[in-house]
Amino acid sequence: MSDVPVCPRHPDRESWVRCQRCGRPTCPQCQRPAAVGVQCVDCVAEGNKGVRQPRGTFGGALSSRDTLVTKVLIGACLVMFAGRYVLPGSVYDWLPLVNGYYLNAFSPDTWWQPITSAFLHGGVLHLLLNVYALWITGQYLEPLLGRARFTALYVVSALGGAAGGLLLPGTEDSTLVGASGAIFGLFAALFVVNRHLGRQTGQIAALIAINFFIGVFVANISWQAHLGGLLTGAAVAACMARGRRGKPLVQWVGTGAVALVVLGLLAYAATRSPF
Repeated sequence: MSDVPVCPRHPDRESWVRCQRCGRPTCPQCQRPAAVGVQCVDCVAEGNKGVRQPRGTFGGALSSRDTLVTKVLIGACLVMFAGRYVLPGSVYDWLPLVNGYYLNAFSPDTWWQPITSAFLHGGVLHLLLNVYALWITGQYLEPLLGRARFTALYVVSALGGAAGGLLLPGTEDSTLVGASGAIFGLFAALFVVNRHLGRQTGQIAALIAINFFIGVFVANISWQAHLGGLLTGAAVAACMARGRRGKPLVQWVGTGAVALVVLGLLAYAATRSPF
């Protein structure tokens, strides 16, 4: 009498159904429907390796609603906020972006400040407002752009916000913290992307205008950083929109060019005297 066939993945299970591709026995848990009969999970995985995942207009996966990057960015903001109560003052004081004649002021020796400052916040309300805005915009933009493009948009916008905060007048002798510059970059990207998709842009335009003028007329809010992030985010989003429909090289070359300009402005800000 021949041996009873068993599933390779589950040797304790009798498996009288065989995979149409490799011919091995496969139990109900490992069976996947095929055009004819069933295939085992191993053959399905092997077949999927050669299939390109369909992409949307701007590069995001059509089947994905994943927002992993958004969640990681929010988590980083929360961790950095908690860090102010955990880290020694001698360490934490070097993380914000300082514009002035101070020991820890932004310079080539404190090159990390434009990034670390974008994850710091002055209070709970400041943190919650920025995290909420990041969550709402990230839910829309990250699946549309894809993880890599969304990450590039956020980081370059954050750097653009830092450049605006350092170079535009009115921020001398100040300390700049917050994700607002990057958030305004995401706002600008929402506007640009929706324009290219033929969708409504009135609400996001009003949101940008209201929040920007709040920063102009309310003390202790850097409209300069908001403007820097807004312009940078618009430029990056324009590059991504110009390179849509299967032209990723245009997207990345354009984004890289914007990043180089922003880094050049930061390099200038690091070596010049503040206003």
